[in-house]
Amino acid sequence: MKPDNMSTVVPFTMTTDYITNATTIPYHSTTAACEHSDIPFYWGFITAAIAIFFYGTNFAPVKKFDTGDGMFFQWILCIAIWCSGLVVQMIRKSPKFYPLAMLGGLLWETGNICVVPIIKTIGLGLGLCIWGMTNLLSGWATGRFGLFGLHADPPDNKVLNDIGVILAVSSAVIFAMVKGEVSTAGVDQTITVEVSSENSPLLQNTARHNGPTYSSVHTEDHDVIVFNNDKPRVNSINQESTTENEENDETFVDRLSPVTKRIVGILLSAISGIFYGQMFTPAIYVQDNYVGASQEALDYVFATFTGILATSTVYFLIYAAFNGNKPKVYPRAILPGFVSGLMWGIATSSWFVANKVLSESVAFPIVTTGPGVVASILGVVVFREIQGRKNILILLLGMTVTITGSVLAGLSKKEKQC
Repeated sequence: MKPDNMSTVVPFTMTTDYITNATTIPYHSTTAACEHSDIPFYWGFITAAIAIFFYGTNFAPVKKFDTGDGMFFQWILCIAIWCSGLVVQMIRKSPKFYPLAMLGGLLWETGNICVVPIIKTIGLGLGLCIWGMTNLLSGWATGRFGLFGLHADPPDNKVLNDIGVILAVSSAVIFAMVKGEVSTAGVDQTITVEVSSENSPLLQNTARHNGPTYSSVHTEDHDVIVFNNDKPRVNSINQESTTENEENDETFVDRLSPVTKRIVGILLSAISGIFYGQMFTPAIYVQDNYVGASQEALDYVFATFTGILATSTVYFLIYAAFNGNKPKVYPRAILPGFVSGLMWGIATSSWFVANKVLSESVAFPIVTTGPGVVASILGVVVFREIQGRKNILILLLGMTVTITGSVLAGLSKKEKQC
């Protein structure tokens, strides 16, 4: 009788286990990755390296072009980002579009729009240091501890991961200590002067008209078209037309006291970094919590990039309205800005894959600090911005700390075995 009882109990137990596993596999992030993603583990590091390279070089195309207050440039950048996402969507054969994933794009663009006032208040060096650290910690903690409804995906070796994160944060501080020597020689600059007549075409074929006129300035490095409305003609790109124009260019940030500027800059930098770090959270939330949602990271790129473009467009329209429908447009920055946006799109698409394969707790310390090494190398070898023995030594120290932290973060994760 015992063999018969065993024979009836064992199949029942196996069936129960099978049904349980079958119903839980699609919703558990680590198991789902093993079952539903055919991306090899080493591709996580390859895509992280691709992201590092393109993040570190994506602003090189606009290095020689004036982008003004950055609002027009960021809009062109985001249009290119959306185009790169459209290519990914077509390659992935148009997977299901989840509107919630657009929230990630909104968060990123909101953080990105803060960069201009940050630079005006506390400078690029300190701002980059603060938003770099909060970006790293925001994304790392979300994946490590499972914040905002995500499934926690901690590394296999938590000690190595923690040390790697500490070194990554330290490297951001070290890089901020490097002093760059930025020269404006050869930079394409555009001066925009208000035109009251909306019927006047943007470009004219003759130099004088009954209405508003313009003057064309050509130098060896750039062409500048300056529009005038019965105001003194501008003959040099470095010459200001009137004191009134200078006052019109002044923003509320410029009128803040030094102490207030510093407080505002630090707060904006921290907020910007937190928003940067949450760009992937809505997409991962969909993967972890929506029934039947795709587990392939690239299937959420287009939705996220759509959120970026939509938010950028709204902000640009607000900016245009705030300036009396006279936004500052820099035509020479369009093509370089578009190339820069495509490079950013490639980097972020690669980061999506790195997050999926390695987890956010491993990918964030690597991807957020690596571009600093690439950009620093370009600054020394190509642009000659970083010079002097002290700067070079600080730079080498920062690179060493960054690479060490990235290696430790990478070693803290092992390949999952199905």
